[in-house]
Amino acid sequence: MAKTFHLTIAKIGENLFDGEAVSVTVPGAEGVLTVLANHEPFVTPLKEGTIHVETAEGKQTFELAQTGILEVSNNQATVII
Repeated sequence: MAKTFHLTIAKIGENLFDGEAVSVTVPGAEGVLTVLANHEPFVTPLKEGTIHVETAEGKQTFELAQTGILEVSNNQATVII
């Protein structure tokens, strides 16, 4: 079984995703980046683009139509749009 981490993708008034993920790939301000379980902590701005989430059940995509921020720490990742 693949290692997972808790992922939350939210915007004001709405949770788009809240659950366990195998990976998340986001459009970082300086390039595309992928987060896996037990990733080193960091915070980075995001630009417009597509967020790709892989879970044990399959893959999901979310369109990021505006800038956002990604925070990773303690085996959790949070994307705020």
